[in-house]
Amino acid sequence: MTTQFKNALITGGAGFIGSHIADALLAEGCTVTVLDNLSTGRLSNLEHIKDRITFHKGDIQDQEMLAYAAKDCEVIFHLAAVVSVPQTVEHPVDSALVNDIGTLRVFETARKNRVKRVVFSSSCAVYGDDPELPKREVMIPKPLSPYAVQKLTGEFHARLYHDLYGVETVCLRYFNVYGPRQDPSSPYSGVISIFMKKAASKESPFIYGDGTQSRDFVFVKDVVKANLLAASMSQTEGRIFNIGTGRAVTIRHLWEIICTMAGSHIAPAYQPARPGDIRESLADIDQAKALLGFHPDYLFEKGLETTFEWYRKEA
Repeated sequence: MTTQFKNALITGGAGFIGSHIADALLAEGCTVTVLDNLSTGRLSNLEHIKDRITFHKGDIQDQEMLAYAAKDCEVIFHLAAVVSVPQTVEHPVDSALVNDIGTLRVFETARKNRVKRVVFSSSCAVYGDDPELPKREVMIPKPLSPYAVQKLTGEFHARLYHDLYGVETVCLRYFNVYGPRQDPSSPYSGVISIFMKKAASKESPFIYGDGTQSRDFVFVKDVVKANLLAASMSQTEGRIFNIGTGRAVTIRHLWEIICTMAGSHIAPAYQPARPGDIRESLADIDQAKALLGFHPDYLFEKGLETTFEWYRKEA
């Protein structure tokens, strides 16, 4: 695709999704600036492009640093966040300083620096445990965790800055993103990254709950594609889009698939469900298809195989 901009800032750009966005922007000929405090991001994710980007180690709570990093940028991809639901449950105030106030500072920086557009990474967590499936953007949010409340607050800030200040904002509600570079080292990491590492190491994973809970897993390169479309497409500003696949897989079946890929038959260990976890998640992506032109390129099995090959090499 051909982007409509040439200078971009990625907050959280040393992270899993952000580093993949940096790759894609460079491939489009863009000048890329990354701002990351490296609390969860890794410089190793950017090692292969370090000479082609401008990197700033800094925090989105630092307004001066944000303004410096955003100088001359046309688009900000805002991914910096405390992304662990359990961590926000344990530390709601600390996480709010990043996810609420930090996000507000990003929008304020865009306003003051006359940045044309901000693409905000939101989450399907805002839907909560509403039993209606699939999840549609017009549904009333029912957040179950501080993380979900904080992402919903970011969406409200995006709408405000669009309506009140004329900053073009687009919010993307990611469903369950997976792929190479996702950090499996924390118990709060994405389930696929943890399962991949366990399978590659021939170890048994924990499954929280009974394993019949389901997720709409979307490959990271499809999420990158959605971000570039959100930054470029006209008449999408001020809107919210689900970014998923429209297909759900149970956690128990996910482990079985990964075990098959690994050539093993290891039984998982079951633990009580975690507070704030969602039972079922499935995206309706009709709006993203119609207005963004978004269509996932990666079937689940193809994405899993690509991801497992990466984790096998990393194990």
